[in-house]
Amino acid sequence: MDTPPIRAAREMLLAHGITPDRCEILQDASTLVLRLTPTLVARVVQDIEGPRQGTEWFARENAVAQHLTTHGAPVIPLHPDLPPGPHEHLGYPMNFWKFVTATGAEPHPEKIGETLGQCHGILRRFEGALPRLAILTESLGVVDTLGQRNLLPADMRDLLRRHLNNTLEALAPVPGQPLHGDAHPGNLLNTTEGLLWTDWEDTFSGPPEWDLASVLWNARFLEKADDAVERILAGYRNSGGSVDNTVLEHCFVARAAVMCAWYPVLYPNPDADRRAKLAQRLEWLRCRPV
Repeated sequence: MDTPPIRAAREMLLAHGITPDRCEILQDASTLVLRLTPTLVARVVQDIEGPRQGTEWFARENAVAQHLTTHGAPVIPLHPDLPPGPHEHLGYPMNFWKFVTATGAEPHPEKIGETLGQCHGILRRFEGALPRLAILTESLGVVDTLGQRNLLPADMRDLLRRHLNNTLEALAPVPGQPLHGDAHPGNLLNTTEGLLWTDWEDTFSGPPEWDLASVLWNARFLEKADDAVERILAGYRNSGGSVDNTVLEHCFVARAAVMCAWYPVLYPNPDADRRAKLAQRLEWLRCRPV
């Protein structure tokens, strides 16, 4: 039986002359990801009462994704048989993407850095307006929401606020450019068409070291995979990217604070692994000067 967000996506396709012939749930979280035809995937926001309201952020994602696709970046494209949107039906924002086949193979670290660098190079030519350091300022509001919902103790919320405000101050004079915004390894798929980045909903303007901190954080601080970190950085530099290590360290701190702020919202019933990662990030932040 269709849930309301599934029905919204199916009806949107029918309104554009496309008949869904399946309903494969690829992800069931705050955002629902559905394969509805052999070539089409829908992403539907289920948490319509969550921190992000409306479709403005979806519009930014679509604009950035179109720019990247047009210029040959290694990204999953929006589906060509529908207007880019953003779309909204029955109160659910959504957009539609081309289905790609994942291989399951681990990507080479150098290729991770190389593809991110390719995206950054193309994004530097993006002319649309993007908010400056948006995920950091947005996360300050999320910290307030955690207090209203009793989802994180007051001392932890204060810790996150101090680190976020400190990083915002440190990064204020640093030049920025359009970014992915959430460039963790889960948003990079190894497919039969090559390594492709996806999920641009957090796109904003900031230093490119933010995206590097996002892709490197777990490898450096949870997995202690120093060799992989250096190979990713080498691939990034080989693609034309440059890295300011001081800015990167600020971004590592901010990335940990952002993840800690969003975890209770994105994962209200976390499993043991997610609880452990949240605890590790909070402990790591306690040890950082602020």
